[in-house]
Amino acid sequence: MSVSPDAYQNIGVVGAGAWGTALAITAASAGCHVSLWGRDRARMQELTRELRVHRSLPEIRLPDGVMPTTELAEVCASQALLIAVPAQHLRACVLALAPFTPPRVPAVICAKGVEQQSGLLMNEVLEQAAPQLLPAMLSGPSFARDVALGLPTAVTIAAQIATAERLQATLSSSSFRPYASDDLTGVALGGAAKNVYAIACGIVEGLHLGESARAALLARAFAELTRLGEALGARRETLMGLSGLGDLVLTATSRTSRNFSRGIAIGERRAQPPHALAEGVYTAPALVTRAQRHGIELPIAEAVADILSGKLALEHAAARLMQRPLKAE
Repeated sequence: MSVSPDAYQNIGVVGAGAWGTALAITAASAGCHVSLWGRDRARMQELTRELRVHRSLPEIRLPDGVMPTTELAEVCASQALLIAVPAQHLRACVLALAPFTPPRVPAVICAKGVEQQSGLLMNEVLEQAAPQLLPAMLSGPSFARDVALGLPTAVTIAAQIATAERLQATLSSSSFRPYASDDLTGVALGGAAKNVYAIACGIVEGLHLGESARAALLARAFAELTRLGEALGARRETLMGLSGLGDLVLTATSRTSRNFSRGIAIGERRAQPPHALAEGVYTAPALVTRAQRHGIELPIAEAVADILSGKLALEHAAARLMQRPLKAE
């Protein structure tokens, strides 16, 4: 597939986990030359061998258009960057790549979360750590395996609108459809908050509280997300879109979601492996703290944070939410 003349020709993907690798495959399928950076030399060597297979995506061969590397200077020489590292590592990653990256290069954050220490959204972390780069966000209902396999997927890319449209043209293909937006706050918040609410829905599942309870929780979770989004200046239509409601529905209803699965394990009182990443665990307290700064109540997110910290026993969680003062919807 040839790249649109309006598109970036060379893309750098920072982070060679399943999600970064899936995005690298997508960009290559759209016709881009892609550099894929990872810090683990042994794993990157696996990707350069004849099979070119990522251990998390064993059924998918890396296209010839993707060049694995462990050199930051090499990946940062690209026209645009997709940064696909875990949310809590974003600041350190951006600080490491900034010296190698020319000013005004688009840096597309593909992580979803709130920085635990500062309470900042991912675009705010980037703007603080590397203000010389052009901030962008990619978010929406998307699992790495689906994207890597070329299954139909739609996401939102937010940036200054001209940049968002150019990134849209760069990554668009017959199976990957990005929608352009200039609402960075809305896209960043939707992607972060849905992980917390997915844990809550998983807990309901694990406690066998029923489908009705889970549907009610999902609806009230979206109401919480909307209240906080409006306080932060996000647009309602963004929160109603792919990166808000769309991602929330996927993440809070599928066992493929690590956050939903973590919630199920909590509800069933099962231990999880310490390496099993569920970003909502870190985001929950940070999201609550950020909301409190703006005088916004998030009863569901607060319950999740308190369960995770041990302040709220599972058997009391439903009662705490159900016994809140009655009010109009």
